[in-house]
Amino acid sequence: MAALRGPGGPWVLCLCLCAALLPRPARGLTDGLYCGRRVCYEVLGVSRQASKAEIARAYRQLARQYHPDRYRGEPAGGGAGGAQAAHEKFLLIATAYETLKDEETRKDYDYMLDHPEEYYRHYYHYYSRRLAPKVDVRIVILVTVCAISVFQFFSWWSSYNEAINYLATVPKYRIQATEIARQQGLLNKTKEKGKNRRSKEEIREEEEEIIKDIIKNKIDIKGGYQKPKIYDILLFQILLAPFYLCKYVVWYCWWIYCFTIKGQEYGVEEKLYIIRRYMKMSQSQFDSLEDHQKETFLERQLWIRENYEVYKREQEEELKKKMAMDPRWKRYRRWMKNEGPGRLTFIDD
Repeated sequence: MAALRGPGGPWVLCLCLCAALLPRPARGLTDGLYCGRRVCYEVLGVSRQASKAEIARAYRQLARQYHPDRYRGEPAGGGAGGAQAAHEKFLLIATAYETLKDEETRKDYDYMLDHPEEYYRHYYHYYSRRLAPKVDVRIVILVTVCAISVFQFFSWWSSYNEAINYLATVPKYRIQATEIARQQGLLNKTKEKGKNRRSKEEIREEEEEIIKDIIKNKIDIKGGYQKPKIYDILLFQILLAPFYLCKYVVWYCWWIYCFTIKGQEYGVEEKLYIIRRYMKMSQSQFDSLEDHQKETFLERQLWIRENYEVYKREQEEELKKKMAMDPRWKRYRRWMKNEGPGRLTFIDD
């Protein structure tokens, strides 16, 4: 402080300010990050204010000079040692160019030069960019969802066709479909004479297709073997999720307002919905039940919790009786009593 008060004090102060404003050498450079202990700008021989064109021009010049295939070492360099040095120099030049040609990476590198003390931040940004996937994650998710949706759709169609083929072999449905086909005159068309006459095998195949088409149109298959719809696949379910969510919120508010606040009586659909919730069945499972079963549920007023508990106990007792009378169940209980689980028995010859 005494020196600053003297006659040369202002000059000393100016020198201190100039020293503070002059660019300082980068500190905190770490091996393994970017260009290691070297500054990438110095490696390419450009300033920090250099444009992308200047950086690319400097890289091309240095690459031509130090490329291993074009390297011509000095005679004093000594053969393989000079080639190795040129190779290492070329890798350093390439690393510097890869660092500075990308705007985001260059910003991270400049921030590291200005704030060398933030080691963990520099490591995180460097390796997050280095190890980041080259393909956009959103594209990967979209392709995956589309592939799953296509597999779903064709799998459901296969199950649906299997159900149709099975129903075509059941006498009850086959006879009904055959009668409908005869009434519509579809089977008579298969029998032709003259030059257009076909073999019995071809006629049989055509009749089979006609019967299957009638079964498809007349029988409403529900459950896991129902006819697939495009809106049931995963892709459309994701796209329509906001709509379904809003629809559920509106429906739930309507339910609370009508049956909780106003105290209205349940309709048939509401009663069946409560019964389905008590039985813990999905909509497709409940739809696959026969109509007379649903009528029985309504007659017994199973939407009332107490009535449903009584019905549940009755079903359990009935199931126990059926299992007690089943010969297979008797054999199983006899085996459990005599042998038991986890035992190994050997049959004597």
